Amino acid sequence: MAFLLGILLFSWLISSILYIPFIKLLYTLRFQRLHQTTRDAFNKRTPIFDKFHASKAGTPVGGGILIILLTTFLFPIMLLLMKYFWIPITSVYPLMSEIKILLFTFISFGLLGFLDDAKKTFVLKSDYFGLRLRHKLILEIIISLIISFWLFTELKIDIFYVPLLGVIQMGWWFVPFSSFIIISFSNAFNITDGLDGLASGVLMIALGAFWIVSASILDTPLSVFIALWLGSILAFIYFNVFPARIFLGDTGALSFGATLAVVALILGKAPALVIIGWVYVVEVTSSLIQLLYKKFTGKKLFAAAPFHLYLQHNGWAEPKIVMRFWVLSIICAIFGLWLALLTQFPLK
Repeated sequence: MAFLLGILLFSWLISSILYIPFIKLLYTLRFQRLHQTTRDAFNKRTPIFDKFHASKAGTPVGGGILIILLTTFLFPIMLLLMKYFWIPITSVYPLMSEIKILLFTFISFGLLGFLDDAKKTFVLKSDYFGLRLRHKLILEIIISLIISFWLFTELKIDIFYVPLLGVIQMGWWFVPFSSFIIISFSNAFNITDGLDGLASGVLMIALGAFWIVSASILDTPLSVFIALWLGSILAFIYFNVFPARIFLGDTGALSFGATLAVVALILGKAPALVIIGWVYVVEVTSSLIQLLYKKFTGKKLFAAAPFHLYLQHNGWAEPKIVMRFWVLSIICAIFGLWLALLTQFPLK
């Protein structure tokens, strides 16, 4: 565990040093959030969203790029150093397959998000809203099915643990189930990433919980990956808290939500993910209910959605929402971690 803590601190230090020049580079490249009129999935204007996000225009949106690049670069290096210095590397699954799945998820969803960010920042005004929803969803389905197929065929995962009930074996049904979880959390993270420090702070808490689980089962590759990722996230949060100097962008949001889901699936803890990542679940559920209600009734069920925007609309200050969500996330992470470890070491 001491070695893993050292990896986390090293990742944090390198990321912290690089973020200031990286933010300046993003300003130079004009990779920034634009001042624009946004629209929802049904091409309807969202004046409440625009009202609370107008002040964020001009802030760089490439924070996720640096995290993905650093983690991807340092991950194999750390494993090679461990092998060179005869530090034991243990894995529950075939080592290369597990590394491949983690990096493929991290990078592929990041590239999809980068394409969306690039269209929002670099192209003509008519394209400011990035990829069309159906195009993005099709790509997400294809990528998630590839990942789920590898999880099933190479890692031989077709189960998940229901707290206090036991193991559920799904067979081939695991592939569509896994794809649904990956897509859901990828988009849930993206929807949550609307307040300074909210999505990244909740991710920090969730990763901490899953880091403990991975270390407890001696899955070295996953533990090292989470340590590097968590270190970069901690450095990013320093610049992302209110008022943010940089945002993750879709590059980070899509990648991190999908990878968090894959981490939970590798650990067999999909139900625990719903508890540990409760903020993402609440955010995406409130948005989905609002969209469906508007589609079938032509009216809004809530004054605003997702839930954090509803709270803002009702007078809650942005830092207040974020801090209280962080506190509740810590409680849910402890509860979810307790359930995860309880199913890992069931009572006789």
